[in-house]
Parts: sequence; C-alpha cells; structure tokens
Amino acid sequence: MTGTSERVTVSVSDGVADVRLNRPEKRNALDPEMFEALVTTGERLKTAPGVRAVVLSGEGPDFCSGLDFTAFRAMRDGQPLSARTRLPPSEGPAQAAGQRAAYVWAELPVPVVAAVRGNALGGGLQIALGADIRIVAPDARLSVFEVAWGLVPDMTGSQLLPELVGRDVAKELTFTARVVGGEEAVRIGLATRTDPEPRTAALALAAEIARQSPHAVRAAKQLLDLAGRTGLGAGFAAEQKEIGALIGSPNQVEAVTARFQKREPRFTDL
Repeated sequence: MTGTSERVTVSVSDGVADVRLNRPEKRNALDPEMFEALVTTGERLKTAPGVRAVVLSGEGPDFCSGLDFTAFRAMRDGQPLSARTRLPPSEGPAQAAGQRAAYVWAELPVPVVAAVRGNALGGGLQIALGADIRIVAPDARLSVFEVAWGLVPDMTGSQLLPELVGRDVAKELTFTARVVGGEEAVRIGLATRTDPEPRTAALALAAEIARQSPHAVRAAKQLLDLAGRTGLGAGFAAEQKEIGALIGSPNQVEAVTARFQKREPRFTDL
C-alpha cells in the first residue's frame, strides 16, 4: 500500500507504514482537507495487508501546529470546522471529524509511533495522543493550546490526556495552555522518550515491532488498551481468550522454533 494525497502521504516498507502530514508550508495545520485525509488514511490502514506498525510524523520542521487560521474565522461566524468535512458516519466512539482524525490512530489494530519535532500544538498534540508511543525531539514544543483561543480540547484530548499525565497535570496544562519542551514532556508522561532524530528513531522502533509475531503484537495492544478502562474480571478474561488463541497457532510455533534454531522468524501476516 502506497499512496499520496494533497494532505497526507503513505509509504509501506517491510511491514512499516510511514505516514506523514504533508502541508509543511502551513506547518501541517489542520483544515477540513487535512481532517479528511487523516481519517481516510487511518481507515485504510486498519485493513491494509502486511502492515504491522505505523509511524506518524509531519513533513517540514513541525509535527502539526494545530488548527488553520481560516478555522478560527469560521468559528467566529459560529461554524464548527467539522461541518465543512465530507466523511461517512462513524461506528466508533469518536464522531466529530476532529475526534476521528486523532482517534483513528488509537483504533488501528497495530502499534502507532508518533515522531514529533517542532510544534505539536492544540489539535496537533491531540493527534499525537492517538498514537501508542510518542518519540519527541528535545526541543519540540507541545501544548494543550485550546484555552488560548477561548476553546477546549475537543479532539478526544480531554479524555485521553488525563490517562497519560494524571488528572491534575492534565488540568494544569489545559488551564494554562503553556508550552512543554521535549524533556519535560517525557518527565510528566506526555511523551515516551526523546531523540534528536525522532522520525529515524520511530522508524527503527516500528521496524523492531514489525519483526515480531503480528498476531501477538495485535493481541498485546488490545489487552493493554483495556487496562484501566474495564474491570479486572473482564481484563483477566480477555487475557485468557487471547493467550488461548495464540498458543499453538502457526506464528506462535514459528516464534518458538526460530528461537530454538537461533534464526530470524518468518511470520505469516493476517
């Protein structure tokens, strides 16, 4: 699967999908076309054969600077940005276009690694929150910036952010709109780790993930996403269901065989 749209580009190599926001002249700012491209790309990747991991980044010096200035003019006239997008209805919990542009990455069955450099502000940060792992440049600038525009985070960030940094830190970041650097982002749980070349590091990590059994990785993501969001009984039952499906399966047998034979495993994709 390889494709290019005006707003988002995708290339796949060795099981890793390299997805890039492609509006560098506007710092990858979000407009209706960008929302549509992000949602469409994410939906395609959900069922793309051979994709085992995804890297999400932005072309140019920034990950995503947030909403395009034209969006604020539309808001001044009382028109929400989502009203200008053309997307089919969603069956998932995210319904508005902005929510879907961020949450579609959380819905992917494979791990998503966000590589953040430059600005990840407002909606841009919320898109990064949809990833499973965030690798950021030390000098990256991250902010829950919405209150500075008289708004609230409405692209799933109000619900996902407290899970990462804690409710009190989420409130402090949201109430002040202050900018957080890469090192602090890691310290408070907003990012996973720093790297001076976040895309290179993200691609290397995704390649490492892609070498593992795709069935086991998908099952692990599903289980870890349940943690804290369901009762222990349901979580433990899900563990047993997934382990029962994996034991003795072709890829699990291949994982054991390859390790005993001290060779690289040859896994079968879904």
